[in-house]
This record gives sequence, structure tokens and C-alpha cells, in this order.
Amino acid sequence: MYGKVYLVPTVLSADALFSLPAYITDTVRTLRIFYVENERTARRFLKALDKSIDIDSLQLLPMNEHEPPDLAKARQLLKEGHSIGVISEAGCPAVADPGQLVVKAAHSIGAAVIPMVGPNSMLLALMASGMNGQNFQFAGYLPVKPAERAKAIRELEAASAKKGQTQIFIEAPYRNNQLLKDILASCKPSTQVCVAVDLTAPTEYIRTQSVAQWAKQAFDFHKRPAIFLIAAE
Repeated sequence: MYGKVYLVPTVLSADALFSLPAYITDTVRTLRIFYVENERTARRFLKALDKSIDIDSLQLLPMNEHEPPDLAKARQLLKEGHSIGVISEAGCPAVADPGQLVVKAAHSIGAAVIPMVGPNSMLLALMASGMNGQNFQFAGYLPVKPAERAKAIRELEAASAKKGQTQIFIEAPYRNNQLLKDILASCKPSTQVCVAVDLTAPTEYIRTQSVAQWAKQAFDFHKRPAIFLIAAE
């Protein structure tokens, strides 16, 4: 009987263990093999879940942009009956995350995949934005080059206007301020912009207002995990 792949949500903020259901800890205790986006973060997370877990006895396999997951090994482990946990850097794995490749490998051999309930920054931001939650698109990371990024922002705004669709996207935290500046420079004054920062943390900040309103105020979201949403008016 094949092993299963458990998609293990992690916290969005280090002090937000309250956001995880208890059954995640119960499941993690049964697993000995994990694919992790960041070993240091994963070790800290597992220890926070249960101090009795012997981290050094676990097999932590890499899955990130520098070291893609070894999918042949994943399939072999599953075929041998070993269950695997997948742990992202933050939030739910396999969404804008290399864990998707491990899930795909499991499906390729007919192994079961078990998604577990936990915090998802995109959905939390959408819920709190006041924007259309019935028709939305997650665009992931926008291009880094200024001209390409401006073009992508204008295209998302046009799609929002045409379809009544909320557009959701993210950025590396150290480029947050520049991204918001580019949004303000590229979009119409009436377009609504939501910035959701440090979700579930004590410093959580969520604000939706027009481009014109954002342009009148100072902001600094440097190196703070953020979700950006726009909706054309």
C-alpha cells in the first residue's frame, strides 16, 4: 500500500500557532519524512508544534528554487509505503510553492494526497479586502523588470475592469515598497488597492483605499510579508 502525501500548513507569523488546528500536530508526530522549502524554518516550526519531536531523527528533504524536490525519490518512498509531509516556508504548501511538484509526483503513481486545514494568506487578504470574493485571480509574482512589471499591472487592472475580477499578487518582502509605488504609478486614481501585511501577527495591517488615497500618504512595508489586491472601479 502506497504512502500518502500530507500537505502540512505552517504559521504565517512565528507567534501565531493559535491559527493551526490541533490535528496538524497529531499528524506531524506520525511522519518521519518531510519535503521542506527551508530546513531551518521547518525545524523551528516542528519544534514549536511539539518539543518532544526528535528533529534530528527526521529526514528533511529540500524543495526550493535552488534545490528542486527529488521527485524520483518521492515516488520511491511512497511506493515503499512511507508517508511524506510537505512544509512550505509559510502558510499552505503547494500554492505558489514548490510543494506542488511533490503533489504532482504523488498523483502520477496514484498515491493519496491529504490537504490539511491551515492559514492561507491570499484567502485571508481577500476576505478582509472588501473586494469581489466570488470572481478573483491569483497572479503570483509579477515581473521584476520595471517596464514588464508596469505592463503586467496595467493588464491586471484592465482584466479587473472587464470581468469585475479582484486581482491578487505577491512580492518578495524587500520589494514591497517599490511594487506599491509601481501600482500607484500604473493604475487609475479610482482603482482600489488593498495591502495586507503581517497577517495573523500582532502587527497585522490591512487597508483598502483608492490609488488617489494611497498616493497622499506615506507607507513603509519593507521586509514585511504582504499580499496585494487591486479592483478597478
